[in-house]
Amino acid sequence: MANTSDIKKGLCIVFNNDTYKITEFQHVKPGKGPAFVRTKMKSLTNGKTLDNTFSAGHKIEEVRVETRKYQYLYPEGETYHFMNTSDYNQISLEKDALDAPDLMKEGEIVTIIIRTSDEMPLAVEMPAHVVLEVAHTEPGVKGNTATNATKPAVVETGAKVNVPLFINEGDKIKIETEKGSYMERVKV
Repeated sequence: MANTSDIKKGLCIVFNNDTYKITEFQHVKPGKGPAFVRTKMKSLTNGKTLDNTFSAGHKIEEVRVETRKYQYLYPEGETYHFMNTSDYNQISLEKDALDAPDLMKEGEIVTIIIRTSDEMPLAVEMPAHVVLEVAHTEPGVKGNTATNATKPAVVETGAKVNVPLFINEGDKIKIETEKGSYMERVKV
């Protein structure tokens, strides 16, 4: 059993008979009254997010997990197929277990969180950023650069991202996977 001082991003816990992963947390110590921890948790079974506040010293049940590297192979409807990079075993996961399925391209290496008690895959962690090619975007209008103007673009995986006006079709861009936002243009 752990307590609230052990809460960190990525921790998997049992809460209300379900398995959750902590996505955000904040320790709060008000001037008056006891300390507490605000958390944002994502259910690893149905993908729903939940805001919860734990009082200081509250006991939480931790789930023992291990991470393994897998290569993304291909989608099949709502199911995504992955291959273990060390022993070549394949697994398939539902779309709601993935954080950003629209930013994954075939061959991408991801980290899969697996519960050690029954070898059940719980969630897929994407790399911090991915490099994708812009498949379609409208040409930028000259003279619109006084402000940080953006335009919509569709990348090779089908995801929609807002990019600066100077980005053209065929450019490779770096995208932050957590927010799904443009970071920078990548020179080839």
